[in-house]
Amino acid sequence: MPKTATKAKTSKAQTPVSLNSYLQNEMARLAKMHGVRISVFEEFAHFVIENYKKKEPTISKPKPLSLTQLKAAIYQHFSVKNTTELKKSGAFKMATDGMDTLNLSLKDGWEKLYRKFIGILPGEENQQGYGCINGINIFNYFKPWQVFDLDPQTATNQDIKNAYHRLSKIYHPDIPETGDAAIFDSLTVMYKSISAEA
Repeated sequence: MPKTATKAKTSKAQTPVSLNSYLQNEMARLAKMHGVRISVFEEFAHFVIENYKKKEPTISKPKPLSLTQLKAAIYQHFSVKNTTELKKSGAFKMATDGMDTLNLSLKDGWEKLYRKFIGILPGEENQQGYGCINGINIFNYFKPWQVFDLDPQTATNQDIKNAYHRLSKIYHPDIPETGDAAIFDSLTVMYKSISAEA
């Protein structure tokens, strides 16, 4: 009995729905106006009829890392077992010299360390908005190659200079509508950094 019900359901789904004369006339008009075959509109109409009730797929946002996960990544990076060892680590002291004061009693401090030494936090990929260039928030990340949209393996000094000039034409403080001193200063630091590497 269940087999018969399934078969009936399948054959019903495969039976094409006939389009009423209003739709057929409108498709013919659009096909003529745009120089497109009427079959294109017919296919689209059938697609809409079959799918209009389907729910749109939900895109789940990545979960932010917990404080425990952030700490574990930093401990592993500096080859230590806990925060006490981390603070005593010479490698950690050298690596964080010159950074703003870090408050390791707050998650924010651990996120700053993760951004600097590990990589992009989940959910902060392809960011948009103020200070974001090529998906990178330049105030949170020092990723000059990505910001300048260059491959560190193949970019020449001229490529770096061209990328810097392209971005300068947007962010230089003298540009009336898009100029921004803070962004331009960050770009200049990044430019000097990768120019020295190349």
